[in-house]
Amino acid sequence: MLGVPRHVACVMDGNGRWAAQRSLPRTAGHRAAEAAVIDVIEAAHAAGVQWLSLYAFSTENWSRPGREVDFLMRLVRGTVRKHALTLHARGIRCRFLGVRDPRIPQGLGRDITDLMELTGGNKRMTLTVAFDHGGRRDIVEAARSLIRDQVPAEEVTEDSFALHLPHPDTPDVDLVIRTSGEQRISNFMLWQVAYAEWIFPRVLWPDFRAAHFQECLDAYRRRERRFGDVPAPATTRKDLDEQQHAHHRSWH
Repeated sequence: MLGVPRHVACVMDGNGRWAAQRSLPRTAGHRAAEAAVIDVIEAAHAAGVQWLSLYAFSTENWSRPGREVDFLMRLVRGTVRKHALTLHARGIRCRFLGVRDPRIPQGLGRDITDLMELTGGNKRMTLTVAFDHGGRRDIVEAARSLIRDQVPAEEVTEDSFALHLPHPDTPDVDLVIRTSGEQRISNFMLWQVAYAEWIFPRVLWPDFRAAHFQECLDAYRRRERRFGDVPAPATTRKDLDEQQHAHHRSWH
C-alpha cells in the first residue's frame, strides 16, 4: 500500500457547469470555487502532502470572453490578498507557474510577486498555482534554453532537460485529481505528470471539499505504481513456509 503522495496536482474543473445547474452566470461558479481552493490547501497541508499544484488559468483560457477573463483576474487578485498572511502563517511556500502574458494586470503581477517573496522561505508545503500556464510552452522554453546554452545534443538527457523547465526543483506529480468527471490532461504540467496516477471524481470543483480530497488520497494509497514494470509476485502461504524453513535451517 502506498503512503501519502508527495506531490498532488488538481485540475479545478466544473465551475461553469456548477453555475449553469443553478441558472447563474459562469462568474458565480468561479467565485464559489474559492472556498474549495482554501479547503483543499488546508486538507493537503494537514495530510502531510509536501507539494500541491493547482491549475487556475491556462494559456488557452485567454480565448474566453473578455468579461469572464477580467473577472478571473480580479478574483485571483482578491484571493491572493485575502489569504496571503494565512498561507504564510501555515508555513506554505507559494509559487506561480506561468504569469508571462502582458495582458495580466500589473496590480495582480505585483501581488503575485509580493506573495512569493513573503512565503519564499517557508518549508511546510509548496503551493504552486499554474496561472497563464501551458505544459507545451514550458517544454518549448526548456528546449530554447538548452539551445541558448549551446548544450551539445548528445549531452541532453531527461535530467538535464528538466533542469531547464520552470521551477526545476519541482518533483514529478504522484497524483492528479481532475474534478467534474472530465478525463483530459488539458496541457497541464505535461513533463511532470508523465507517470502520475489520475483520479476523476464526478463532483464539480465548487463542491469539492476536504473529505473528497481525502477520498482521493485513500484511493491513491490502494493503487500499485509500476512505472512500466510488471507487478511484484504475490507472496503465497507456501512461499512464507519455505522462507521460514530456510531461516530455521540457517540457525542450525
